[in-house]
Amino acid sequence: MRKRAAVLCGAAVVLAGCLTAAPAEAGSPRAAKTPHAAKPVWKECGTDDYPTLQCASVEVPLDHTDPAGRRITLALSRVPHTAERYQGPLVVNPGGPGGSGLTLAGFVAAALPKRVAAQYDVIGFDPRGVGASEPALDCAPGHFGPVRPDPVPTSPEVERANLARVRSFAAACGREYADLLPHIDTDSTVRDLDAIRRALGAEKLNYFGYSYGTYLGAVYAKRFPERVRRLVLDSVVDPTRVWYDANLDQDHAFDDRHRAFMAWVAEHDPAYGLGTDPEKVEAAWYAMRAALRKDPAGGRVGAAELEDTYLPGGYYNGYWPYLAEAFSAYVNQRDAEPLIEAYENFGASDAAAGNGYSVYTAVQCRDAAWPRDWRQWRKDTWEVYARAPFMAWNNAWYNAPCAFWPAGSLRPERVRNDGLPPVLLFQATHDAATPYQGGVTVHRLLARSSLVVESGGGNHGITLSGNACLDRHLTAYLTDGTVPRGSGGEADAVCAALPDPEPLTSKAAPTTARGSTLHGLLGFRS
Repeated sequence: MRKRAAVLCGAAVVLAGCLTAAPAEAGSPRAAKTPHAAKPVWKECGTDDYPTLQCASVEVPLDHTDPAGRRITLALSRVPHTAERYQGPLVVNPGGPGGSGLTLAGFVAAALPKRVAAQYDVIGFDPRGVGASEPALDCAPGHFGPVRPDPVPTSPEVERANLARVRSFAAACGREYADLLPHIDTDSTVRDLDAIRRALGAEKLNYFGYSYGTYLGAVYAKRFPERVRRLVLDSVVDPTRVWYDANLDQDHAFDDRHRAFMAWVAEHDPAYGLGTDPEKVEAAWYAMRAALRKDPAGGRVGAAELEDTYLPGGYYNGYWPYLAEAFSAYVNQRDAEPLIEAYENFGASDAAAGNGYSVYTAVQCRDAAWPRDWRQWRKDTWEVYARAPFMAWNNAWYNAPCAFWPAGSLRPERVRNDGLPPVLLFQATHDAATPYQGGVTVHRLLARSSLVVESGGGNHGITLSGNACLDRHLTAYLTDGTVPRGSGGEADAVCAALPDPEPLTSKAAPTTARGSTLHGLLGFRS
């Protein structure tokens, strides 16, 4: 599932019910026991925002079925506990797959009530292949550099150009990392997570994951149920749709969210001058896209880059005022500079995120089988595009290296689990990156889970983002394990969504709001 760096795909943005064996190719051996991991040596690495942050590393086997073989290094971060009552490590993950979790530890420790955060060592980590972990993947630097071909293949030539790009990326990954790709997957990361637990000297783990991190947490809980103490899953991936079907689901949800943005722009016509009819506002947006396809703004923002720029609005509505300003300036004043600036702030992240995208692709392509016949992708994507055009083809090309991936696929884990302590789930009803059904499905699959729903909410990653109702449930759970228990229906508790933003009153960059801080830390694309 997709998730963008400036927000949560992910990506963008994601994902299964009752096997106990590890996901495996036919005939592969069961994982051997991993040796005890050495205790991390923590050093100060604080920042202005998170001055108490510490850093360390641990070594784990590249192949957990060969614990005496090659070792790789995982980068860790920590905000240590300060309270007399110590509840153990709280490991946090921002999703992606491919998102770095080092700074997220500082954010979570700062955003939780002090009395709660003080009871935990809040632990962040860069999963294998990511960021400061070694080795780190970067298959094809510049893969998303502008200007790319139009994502919508309106001619055979455009389709061939896009296919050449994704084939080239997959081939580059195979060429550069043939020895690593068979071991960059969710199951290997789950075993890394347990190695981190052992290195921290903890009998059990507390875990808090966003987006793809919810799938990682659910698979960990399936593999090691006796080692789970507390489990928080926010913006929940549907594990029964991993990963091809999940991306098709996401296309529809993002289109709905984009139309909600168009309606918001129409509601605020005095500020933007684009009309009061959402359908006409949407038509103006697609007319802008058509114009940029022919004449990219500043030689940098074509049709693909425009979609990259507006996709973050599907993750977090706090970006809507900035995106609306750029839209209005281009349409009404023929001024492309705000649009170019918006691209640099929101869309260009993919161009610079070669490592995150490389790991995203490696994990998703390895985790589950994808269609290897491009004709299947073409048929399915055109069908989705007919009803949900906003990101259907953009998302297809983002994931299309999996049609040509040089490593084989595993079988997804079935996460149904009756052996856990109470688990707390959070889900917004209009989340685009991980649609609502994912939270309902995981609530059904995890026997003692409680589902807290943000009714009317459309953001991705909803706790610690300013909604006091949601955060009360999170705080109660992390304090003493308390979860809400409903009397029936899908949800155990319902919180109202925060109001949509108002138009800008200044031109300040979107970096001050807590929600914006979180969404800048969440990994792409699920």
